Amino acid sequence: MLFLIELWESVREFIATGGDVLYVVAIALFLMWILMIERYWFLSAVFPKYREQVIANWDARADTTSWYAHRIRDRWISEAGDKLRQRMIMIKTLVAMCPLIGLLGTVTGMIAVFEVMAVQGTGNPRLMAAGISMATIPTMAGMVAALSGVFFSSRLEAKVKIAQESLVDSLPHH
Repeated sequence: MLFLIELWESVREFIATGGDVLYVVAIALFLMWILMIERYWFLSAVFPKYREQVIANWDARADTTSWYAHRIRDRWISEAGDKLRQRMIMIKTLVAMCPLIGLLGTVTGMIAVFEVMAVQGTGNPRLMAAGISMATIPTMAGMVAALSGVFFSSRLEAKVKIAQESLVDSLPHH
Protein backbone atom coordinates (compact mmCIF):
# COMPACT_ATOMS: atom_id res chain seq x y z
CA MET A 1 0.00 0.00 0.00
CA LEU A 2 2.86 2.35 0.79
CA PHE A 3 4.26 1.75 -2.68
CA LEU A 4 0.98 2.88 -4.27
CA ILE A 5 0.90 6.02 -2.13
CA GLU A 6 4.48 6.87 -3.15
CA LEU A 7 3.65 6.18 -6.79
CA TRP A 8 0.59 8.44 -6.61
CA GLU A 9 2.65 11.20 -4.99
CA SER A 10 5.28 11.03 -7.72
CA VAL A 11 2.55 11.20 -10.39
CA ARG A 12 1.01 14.23 -8.65
CA GLU A 13 4.42 15.95 -8.52
CA PHE A 14 4.95 15.21 -12.21
CA ILE A 15 1.56 16.69 -13.09
CA ALA A 16 2.18 19.72 -10.87
CA THR A 17 5.48 20.32 -12.66
CA GLY A 18 4.00 19.84 -16.13
CA GLY A 19 0.68 21.60 -15.66
CA ASP A 20 -2.95 20.71 -16.09
CA VAL A 21 -2.48 19.79 -19.74
CA LEU A 22 -1.00 16.51 -18.51
CA TYR A 23 -4.48 15.51 -17.33
CA VAL A 24 -5.70 15.82 -20.91
CA VAL A 25 -2.73 13.75 -22.15
CA ALA A 26 -3.52 11.13 -19.50
CA ILE A 27 -7.19 10.99 -20.52
CA ALA A 28 -6.28 10.62 -24.21
CA LEU A 29 -3.71 7.93 -23.36
CA PHE A 30 -6.17 6.06 -21.14
CA LEU A 31 -8.90 6.13 -23.79
CA MET A 32 -6.45 5.07 -26.50
CA TRP A 33 -5.28 2.08 -24.45
CA ILE A 34 -8.81 1.05 -23.50
CA LEU A 35 -9.72 1.01 -27.19
CA MET A 36 -6.58 -0.93 -28.16
CA ILE A 37 -7.10 -3.51 -25.42
CA GLU A 38 -10.70 -3.92 -26.57
CA ARG A 39 -9.51 -4.48 -30.16
CA TYR A 40 -6.91 -7.06 -29.06
CA TRP A 41 -9.61 -8.83 -27.04
CA PHE A 42 -11.96 -8.74 -30.05
CA LEU A 43 -9.28 -10.22 -32.32
CA SER A 44 -8.36 -12.99 -29.93
CA ALA A 45 -11.70 -13.92 -28.33
CA VAL A 46 -14.67 -12.68 -30.37
CA PHE A 47 -13.58 -12.65 -34.01
CA PRO A 48 -12.47 -16.31 -34.19
CA LYS A 49 -16.03 -17.38 -33.29
CA TYR A 50 -17.49 -14.94 -35.81
CA ARG A 51 -15.04 -16.20 -38.45
CA GLU A 52 -16.02 -19.82 -37.84
CA GLN A 53 -19.70 -18.87 -38.15
CA VAL A 54 -19.11 -17.15 -41.50
CA ILE A 55 -17.12 -20.15 -42.76
CA ALA A 56 -19.86 -22.53 -41.59
CA ASN A 57 -22.50 -20.43 -43.33
CA TRP A 58 -20.48 -20.48 -46.56
CA ASP A 59 -19.85 -24.23 -46.36
CA ALA A 60 -23.57 -24.82 -45.70
CA ARG A 61 -24.55 -23.09 -48.93
CA ALA A 62 -25.45 -25.36 -51.80
CA ASP A 63 -24.59 -22.69 -54.37
CA THR A 64 -21.08 -21.24 -54.08
CA THR A 65 -20.34 -20.61 -57.74
CA SER A 66 -23.02 -18.23 -59.03
CA TRP A 67 -22.70 -14.48 -59.28
CA TYR A 68 -25.26 -14.12 -56.49
CA ALA A 69 -23.27 -16.47 -54.21
CA HIS A 70 -20.12 -14.44 -54.81
CA ARG A 71 -21.92 -11.22 -53.87
CA ILE A 72 -23.05 -12.87 -50.62
CA ARG A 73 -19.44 -13.95 -49.98
CA ASP A 74 -18.22 -10.41 -50.67
CA ARG A 75 -20.84 -9.01 -48.31
CA TRP A 76 -19.81 -11.36 -45.49
CA ILE A 77 -16.15 -10.49 -46.02
CA SER A 78 -17.00 -6.77 -46.04
CA GLU A 79 -19.04 -7.07 -42.84
CA ALA A 80 -16.20 -8.94 -41.16
CA GLY A 81 -13.78 -6.23 -42.30
CA ASP A 82 -16.05 -3.57 -40.82
CA LYS A 83 -16.15 -5.43 -37.51
CA LEU A 84 -12.36 -5.80 -37.56
CA ARG A 85 -11.70 -2.12 -38.33
CA GLN A 86 -14.16 -0.72 -35.79
CA ARG A 87 -12.54 1.92 -33.57
CA MET A 88 -9.25 1.85 -35.51
CA ILE A 89 -9.81 5.42 -36.78
CA MET A 90 -10.48 6.58 -33.21
CA ILE A 91 -7.25 4.92 -32.05
CA LYS A 92 -5.24 6.54 -34.84
CA THR A 93 -6.84 9.91 -34.07
CA LEU A 94 -5.90 9.64 -30.39
CA VAL A 95 -2.34 8.67 -31.34
CA ALA A 96 -2.11 11.75 -33.56
CA MET A 97 -3.68 14.01 -30.92
CA CYS A 98 -1.27 13.14 -28.09
CA PRO A 99 1.68 15.20 -29.45
CA LEU A 100 -0.69 18.05 -30.28
CA ILE A 101 -2.01 18.08 -26.73
CA GLY A 102 1.62 18.13 -25.57
CA LEU A 103 2.24 21.15 -27.77
CA LEU A 104 -0.71 22.85 -26.14
CA GLY A 105 1.14 22.33 -22.86
CA THR A 106 4.21 23.90 -24.41
CA VAL A 107 2.23 26.97 -25.35
CA THR A 108 0.67 27.30 -21.90
CA GLY A 109 4.09 26.84 -20.26
CA MET A 110 5.65 29.52 -22.45
CA ILE A 111 2.79 31.86 -21.59
CA ALA A 112 3.64 31.27 -17.92
CA VAL A 113 7.30 32.11 -18.64
CA PHE A 114 6.31 35.33 -20.40
CA GLU A 115 3.99 36.28 -17.54
CA VAL A 116 6.86 35.84 -15.05
CA MET A 117 9.14 37.87 -17.29
CA ALA A 118 6.52 40.63 -17.56
CA VAL A 119 5.97 40.81 -13.81
CA GLN A 120 9.40 39.95 -12.36
CA GLY A 121 11.70 40.73 -15.26
CA THR A 122 14.44 38.37 -16.41
CA GLY A 123 16.37 38.51 -13.13
CA ASN A 124 14.73 35.50 -11.46
CA PRO A 125 15.77 32.34 -13.31
CA ARG A 126 14.12 30.04 -10.75
CA LEU A 127 10.65 31.37 -11.58
CA MET A 128 11.37 31.15 -15.29
CA ALA A 129 12.56 27.53 -14.89
CA ALA A 130 9.17 26.49 -13.52
CA GLY A 131 7.48 27.83 -16.65
CA ILE A 132 10.06 26.22 -18.92
CA SER A 133 9.55 22.81 -17.29
CA MET A 134 5.81 23.37 -17.62
CA ALA A 135 6.50 23.92 -21.32
CA THR A 136 8.69 20.88 -21.95
CA ILE A 137 7.13 18.16 -19.79
CA PRO A 138 3.75 18.08 -21.59
CA THR A 139 5.52 17.86 -24.94
CA MET A 140 7.57 14.92 -23.72
CA ALA A 141 4.50 13.24 -22.20
CA GLY A 142 2.52 13.69 -25.42
CA MET A 143 5.35 12.23 -27.50
CA VAL A 144 5.79 9.22 -25.19
CA ALA A 145 2.04 8.60 -25.27
CA ALA A 146 1.99 8.82 -29.06
CA LEU A 147 5.00 6.51 -29.44
CA SER A 148 3.38 3.80 -27.35
CA GLY A 149 0.23 4.17 -29.39
CA VAL A 150 2.02 4.14 -32.76
CA PHE A 151 3.77 0.86 -32.08
CA PHE A 152 0.77 -1.02 -30.75
CA SER A 153 -1.76 0.44 -33.18
CA SER A 154 0.42 -0.54 -36.15
CA ARG A 155 0.72 -4.08 -34.73
CA LEU A 156 -3.03 -4.09 -34.24
CA GLU A 157 -3.62 -2.91 -37.79
CA ALA A 158 -1.38 -5.69 -39.13
CA LYS A 159 -3.34 -8.26 -37.10
CA VAL A 160 -6.61 -6.89 -38.49
CA LYS A 161 -5.31 -7.19 -42.05
CA ILE A 162 -4.08 -10.75 -41.47
CA ALA A 163 -7.42 -11.75 -39.89
CA GLN A 164 -9.39 -10.40 -42.84
CA GLU A 165 -7.08 -12.05 -45.40
CA SER A 166 -7.34 -15.31 -43.49
CA LEU A 167 -11.13 -15.11 -43.68
CA VAL A 168 -10.98 -14.44 -47.44
CA ASP A 169 -8.69 -17.44 -47.89
CA SER A 170 -11.04 -19.61 -45.83
CA LEU A 171 -14.01 -18.93 -48.08
CA PRO A 172 -13.21 -20.83 -51.29
CA HIS A 173 -13.86 -18.84 -54.45
CA HIS A 174 -15.05 -21.49 -56.92
